[in-house]
Amino acid sequence: NLLFVGMIVSSFFALKLVGVGMFTVLKNLSSLTTMGGDYLFFGKRYGLGVWACVLLMILSACAGGMTDANFSWSGYSWQIINCFFTSGYALYLSKVLSALQPSVGDNKHMTELSLVYYNNVLSLPPIALLALASGEFPKVLYSPALWNPQFQVVAFIGAVLGCAISYTSLWYMSTSTATLYSLTGGMNKVIVATAGIILFDESSGWRNLLSIAIGLAAGLVFVFAKTTPA
Repeated sequence: NLLFVGMIVSSFFALKLVGVGMFTVLKNLSSLTTMGGDYLFFGKRYGLGVWACVLLMILSACAGGMTDANFSWSGYSWQIINCFFTSGYALYLSKVLSALQPSVGDNKHMTELSLVYYNNVLSLPPIALLALASGEFPKVLYSPALWNPQFQVVAFIGAVLGCAISYTSLWYMSTSTATLYSLTGGMNKVIVATAGIILFDESSGWRNLLSIAIGLAAGLVFVFAKTTPA
């Protein structure tokens, strides 16, 4: 589960240096690397509509990057690393679910909930090692925030949302491909980028709004490509 842990850790480092809206827009670039991996490792091929969707997502990321007033090479580097980890995790998960397909389902030996459980349990050892190596483990044990009711509520909500994300991701991946999973996940970037403008006072210039509009167009193209008969 090193890919999963790498995806989480790199996203934390990127978010420390890149705004929430920009982080979500730039993560659309992982769709391109995921599609490349789908072709190289699984021989998957997609129509022009899906490629048009990927192109629009890249344009959305470029337009968003032009508006980033807090540009940081370190932050963008971590974001690019996160894209590769995200693609690698999606591709590996697709391979694992394909191998387990006969055993996964409501009436099978394993369910999506059991996969979520094993996925998170296997992530604990590498996360614990990283916490010890970075010296964060002792700080966490004696952190005053652990006894703060507000922090406990937020941590609980985060845990519930994380579990929901893992479950829905595994369920979707069991019925689709890594590329379609990545593209569908990219649709929420429009919502998050908009929330970044409203909640975190990020840039609302015409270039940033153009970036969001292009991302929305990518979603419409994707829906059209998947609902139009070949």
